[in-house]
Amino acid sequence: MPQNPVKRHRTRSVRVGHVTLGGDAPVVVQSMTNTDTADVEATVTQVAELARAGSELVRVTVNTEAAAAAVAPIREALDRQGCGVPLIGDFHFNGHKLLQRYPECAQALAKYRINPGNVGRGASRDEKFASMIELACRYDKAVRIGVNWGSMDQELVVRMMDENSRSAKPKGNDEVIREIMVVSALDNARRAEQLGLGRDRIVLSCKMSGVQDLIGVYRELAGRCDYALHLGLTEAGMGSKGIVASTAALAVLLQQGVGDTIRISLTPEPGGSRSQEVIVAQEILQTMGLRSFTPMVVACPGCGRTSSTFFQQLAQDIQAYLREQMPRWADSYPGVEQMSVAVMGCVVNGPGESKHANIGISLPGTGEVPVAPVYEDGVKTVTLKGDAIAQEFQAIVERYVKGHYAK
Repeated sequence: MPQNPVKRHRTRSVRVGHVTLGGDAPVVVQSMTNTDTADVEATVTQVAELARAGSELVRVTVNTEAAAAAVAPIREALDRQGCGVPLIGDFHFNGHKLLQRYPECAQALAKYRINPGNVGRGASRDEKFASMIELACRYDKAVRIGVNWGSMDQELVVRMMDENSRSAKPKGNDEVIREIMVVSALDNARRAEQLGLGRDRIVLSCKMSGVQDLIGVYRELAGRCDYALHLGLTEAGMGSKGIVASTAALAVLLQQGVGDTIRISLTPEPGGSRSQEVIVAQEILQTMGLRSFTPMVVACPGCGRTSSTFFQQLAQDIQAYLREQMPRWADSYPGVEQMSVAVMGCVVNGPGESKHANIGISLPGTGEVPVAPVYEDGVKTVTLKGDAIAQEFQAIVERYVKGHYAK
């Protein structure tokens, strides 16, 4: 953990199933399925995969009667597998009808996600919103009021844009849009409270697709309320662009103590795993010193001294090995998630980094003597040679874990 921990913006605690958001609770990682929720088997498989990767909450789309009817069987199937991850229902347009017609769905979900811009218009909007809030009260469920810049309440947009144009000192459109997002979230939260939903059952989000917009809107939101806040850069994109953009936005806010739960909205690579977004979220929190999830590998980038790819492969294999072991290690070896492992490519920085890590190896660079010293807690314990360095080092890591983290 950091020597100077981030001071969190104080928010109210919200219970979502067995998970707590806000208050003194750590920042929670969540994700969302991309299966057809009506396909029970596929959705159960993906939810379980996301939970194993470390998603502490999982959201599913509930957009049709078939999807609503499938939620309870999905919950039951997960429970039979011993997967207790809370499920969040993502509702748009017809959520009021689906929750009314399928009470077993309303009961199986731990939280409802409502987008005020997609509930309806005028009196119809008020009735539909009230219906969903009343059902959340009936079943004692948390609600995320999630405003999204791509689907804002158009009546509010027109009104506030008109007011701004008539102002003596009109603001720029970007500033007005940010204000609309904040006002929409807070107005709907107050409306939910008036309908009987407690402040300790409300989570807010104002998701933007621009980094500076997201930072600006959440700073403003955090300064005006003590509701628990969900962070996420919407439509972040795929690959390195999505990872970099999400990290740039969320790291700034998290460093300022803003945010109680996060989701990294990555577009998966074709055939790629949905759990990548969970790993990215965990790594943001862990590299910032906010939480620990799995032992982290320190590895050098390589240079002309390391023309061999051996150390790169070993670093990749060790990182994958550590993550794969965590489900088994988590219960038996408390604290192992804070362990650091160094896999270095040559003797320039290798021994130094290896000494600073809990356990480290300094591999031979190009033209260097083909030996690899291993350090444990700053002390060289063995020098590996030959073709089995990778297997021997992995065995040393396993032995170190058993010797230092056993209950």
